[in-house]
Amino acid sequence: MKQTVFFIIVILASFTMFGQEITGQWNGILKVPGVQLRVVFNITKTENGYSSTMDSPDQGAKGIPVTTTSFENAVLKLQIPTATIGYEGTLNSDNLIVGNFSQGGQSFAMNMSRGIIEKKAIIRPQEPQKPYPYYTEEVVFENKIDKNVLAGTLSLPQKEGHFPAVILITGSGPQNRDEELLGHKPFLVLADYLTKKGIAVLRFDDRGVAKSTGDYKTATTQDFAKDVQAGVDYLRTRKEINKKKIGLMGHSEGGVIAPIVAGNSKDVNFIVLLAGTGIRGDQLMLLQKEKIERQMGVSENEIQKGQEIFKGAYEMILTSQENDSNLKSKINSYLKLQFEDKMDEQQISGVTSQITNPWFISFLKLDPSSALEKVKCPVLAINGDKDLQVPADVNIPAIKNALVKGGNKKVTTTIIPNLNHLFQECKTGMPNEYETIEQTFSPIALEEISKWILVQTK
Repeated sequence: MKQTVFFIIVILASFTMFGQEITGQWNGILKVPGVQLRVVFNITKTENGYSSTMDSPDQGAKGIPVTTTSFENAVLKLQIPTATIGYEGTLNSDNLIVGNFSQGGQSFAMNMSRGIIEKKAIIRPQEPQKPYPYYTEEVVFENKIDKNVLAGTLSLPQKEGHFPAVILITGSGPQNRDEELLGHKPFLVLADYLTKKGIAVLRFDDRGVAKSTGDYKTATTQDFAKDVQAGVDYLRTRKEINKKKIGLMGHSEGGVIAPIVAGNSKDVNFIVLLAGTGIRGDQLMLLQKEKIERQMGVSENEIQKGQEIFKGAYEMILTSQENDSNLKSKINSYLKLQFEDKMDEQQISGVTSQITNPWFISFLKLDPSSALEKVKCPVLAINGDKDLQVPADVNIPAIKNALVKGGNKKVTTTIIPNLNHLFQECKTGMPNEYETIEQTFSPIALEEISKWILVQTK
């Protein structure tokens, strides 16, 4: 009798779930170690079934096309092969979808509901609040070579005056003028600190991001350098700026861009490299992978296997001819052989797309030393000793050696203990700590940077 009752309940529950509507907006919070990311799927009915898009509000991404959307027997399946993203969940009688979000071979529990899900409140004590004790202005300037318009904020110690200035250059990935990441706004904190010290600051949205025009997806490091040069040219038109005291400050990839611009422009008077790189891109990516995996506790055997596989893939890219139409298929075939037992075709396709996009190919081939050797102005290269993305013990000496080789005698290098890639005081340096740390930018690093700039701009 009990079995019969249970069977009837199951049938009734099934009818209830099948009758529910799946179309509309579904909201979830993706929780991975140290990070909370809002995920939104927008599902619509079509003649042949369903279609959908994905939003990642915390990363500024909207309307990402979902390749496959299916809903059968109360099970929702979503796939974005190019990003190795998948979601599978079951719609229950409480109108909740209980399931898992997967990407790059990793799976995380993520339930979704119709209502907006709020993230845990984030505390950022260093973030300045308006009204600021200085003058700020929304500005635009044009990269006349590529015909894109960059939008940004110019901070001046006072509305009238004659000030030294620095342009802030973001790291890799589409970034807004605050270099906003995981609830942190490091460039807003930097600009606030430096402007209060009497230094004007220009920070701007990357091309194709926020209020700037242009196409980010097809741009390379060299293209971003042209955007920065346009910023230098713009500052030289401002009567408030001392044209003999214009500097650049680049973080991560920005620390590669700054020497490119400075080496080709007499209008740049100093540069600051925040976790800038001194080794070729392929070497950096392999070193970064090794350092992070070791910190994660991956076995040495697995680390070395990964190094061999990706070194082989990068070697194929490094030796490829420009605009090789077959490169993507060659890399995909190579990775299939290497990962046949560990990754499915969609995951391999996603990795292939990531490492064969224009920016990544260009970055792998880029050797920062060639640009550093051309830099003649004063340079400060500063890093944290727990940076796992751009390890200081390798990159700081490489930067210094390249500058000295080029005859630059005005070089200062600093490695600050216990700071990660974002210049936060940290425990391990792992990226999954970034969001959970309240501090946005170490006061020690802020003081070191400002003191050095003030010496250069006396």
